[in-house]
Amino acid sequence: MDKTISYLLLLGNIVLLVTGQMLFKIGLDRSGGLNWSKLIISPAVISGIALYGIATILWFAVLTRLPLSVAYPMQAFAYVLAMLPAYYIFGESITPTKLAGVAVIMFGVYLLARS
Repeated sequence: MDKTISYLLLLGNIVLLVTGQMLFKIGLDRSGGLNWSKLIISPAVISGIALYGIATILWFAVLTRLPLSVAYPMQAFAYVLAMLPAYYIFGESITPTKLAGVAVIMFGVYLLARS
């Protein structure tokens, strides 16, 4: 049970980081790029920063429960999760090469979770 909680905290951290990145991208798109005066007041960017703050608190909890050599590489799962909103929200393509990369990442995350 304790290991399950550790991995749920890690998954929560990853989901928050991916969501924060999506909000950063939305904020950048709406502000017309790297326009700092607009970005610092962008609700999307501010929300993304807030999610990063919460993710950091979760990361602290993860680090108290899992070895860094397991937890940190497992954050590669963020690449997998980010591909779906990138496709649906931003219209980015999912190529066979990207799918192969995701398969490799998923296999690596699986191996780490078993250790």
